Amino acid sequence: MTEPGYHDVELAARRIEGVAHRTPVLTSRTADSQAGAQLFFKCENYQRMGAFKFRGAYNAIAQFTEEQRRAGVLTFSSGNHAQAIALSARLAGIRSAIIMPLDAPAMKMRATREYGGEVITYDRYTEDREEIARRLAAERGMTLIPPYDHPHVIAGQGTAARELFEDTGPLDVLLVPLGGGGLLAGSALSARALSPDCRVIGVEPEAGNDGQQSLRRGEIVTIAAPKTIADGAATTHLGQHNFNVIRRLVDDIVTVPDEQLVQTMRFFAERMKMVVEPTGCLAAAAAMLGAVPVEGKRVGVVISGGNVDLASFARFVS
Repeated sequence: MTEPGYHDVELAARRIEGVAHRTPVLTSRTADSQAGAQLFFKCENYQRMGAFKFRGAYNAIAQFTEEQRRAGVLTFSSGNHAQAIALSARLAGIRSAIIMPLDAPAMKMRATREYGGEVITYDRYTEDREEIARRLAAERGMTLIPPYDHPHVIAGQGTAARELFEDTGPLDVLLVPLGGGGLLAGSALSARALSPDCRVIGVEPEAGNDGQQSLRRGEIVTIAAPKTIADGAATTHLGQHNFNVIRRLVDDIVTVPDEQLVQTMRFFAERMKMVVEPTGCLAAAAAMLGAVPVEGKRVGVVISGGNVDLASFARFVS
């Protein structure tokens, strides 16, 4: 598959129109005061199945051939892409199988099953999910749509930033949560086309800075499975398609510790009345707690999702 470009983001926007939600862009004077900047929150926690992942999953499945549709789709995911594939497959009327870690949040695993996905579990610390996925896809004849390393997924994820720029106009900085790199790569494609002078910065959990290491070294760096509350960003390496885009178009990658994610979750709950999962707080934490200098700037902040167990959410924000 060829590397995606902004034209692919435009095509993805047409495919998902009327199916994916056009999520709101919210502001907060309290957040602006804390950051010393004008922040625009792109709220993908209000997307279908609660996260941006629906965009890429639906865009990929919408391009299946009839033969692929008959066999079904398979993926691996800690939760949000799992739900996105299961829901998109149900809407398309095809089968789905999802490989999920044993310690995935219970609500994400339950929702994946409720959307019609077959859940296959593995141990993220001792087993290789990608090897399991390749083997099962070959055995079953299903099409593997990975959570981030796929041009159609990248293009779909880029539609969130595309909508953000359409709503706000040019921005000085765009902050994007980073796990495997699908959202960051897609966002960078949209930023370069719609706001060329905007600095694009990925934000990872401090415990899992494989993307930061990769960008600085100029090659993909693989780390051990990180232990972080940001389960959606607990990846061990960037995808190759993603890295190719990130290396060309992303200005920097920074990290934030888990305790700052908790502070940001609490802010969203108390001041903006929103449930945001830890991974979804990465970009906002970087803006509001000083990981990125944003004073006096217009800043886009992607909130990637809101899928968090209620018991965990209560524990974090109490």
